[in-house]
Amino acid sequence: MRNTCTQKQAFLAAACTLALGAFSATTIAQVNVDEHALLTSPGGAPVMSGFGLCVHSGFGPAPQWTDGCHAALPVKVAAAAPAPERVQPAAPIVVAAAAPLLVYEKVVFDANVLFDSNSSRLRAAGRDTLDEFIGKIEGLESQSVMAIGYADRMGSEGANQILSQDRVNTVKAYLMSKGLAAERVNTSARGETRPSTYATECKDANNVKNVACMQPDRHVFIEISGTRLAK
Repeated sequence: MRNTCTQKQAFLAAACTLALGAFSATTIAQVNVDEHALLTSPGGAPVMSGFGLCVHSGFGPAPQWTDGCHAALPVKVAAAAPAPERVQPAAPIVVAAAAPLLVYEKVVFDANVLFDSNSSRLRAAGRDTLDEFIGKIEGLESQSVMAIGYADRMGSEGANQILSQDRVNTVKAYLMSKGLAAERVNTSARGETRPSTYATECKDANNVKNVACMQPDRHVFIEISGTRLAK
């Protein structure tokens, strides 16, 4: 029995010695003082943890950042900020200018054309009066022109009626020669029925003085009313 125990003890001692030697050799192989206490494999490569970091012994300083120890670590690169979206400028809104408000005014024009005694012929002054009248009504929107002929009280009533009609016809013909349409000129003849003078004013005999006194009775009165753009 003693021999048996001795042999077993010797065997165990030898096994322990071999194990201790193997552990020491492995430890010596894994500690590399020159590499700042990094643990290396027997082939000299750094021992990496499951997180991809170099393992050190804990007796030396922490391993510096080296490609050999940290090449496996993913490099986090900050994502570039997205370029700001370019906003297209809004197209300008063109607002049409409001049309100016048209303003019309109502106007009335009249004229009085005088004639010589017992005559229906236009005098120079009468033509000037009509020309001025036509200039005033330019651009006027109207229905018609009203022309009324008159005569003085000298002579017979019938003759004076005809004379007043001739005078108003003369005025109408002149207006038409200046561009007024015939249908726009209405006429009327009143003879001596509506004189401008009173009987008590011109009571002399048919002489030069009485003829001059009754001059306002020998005339054609014209009038027009309508609307046009205000100036």
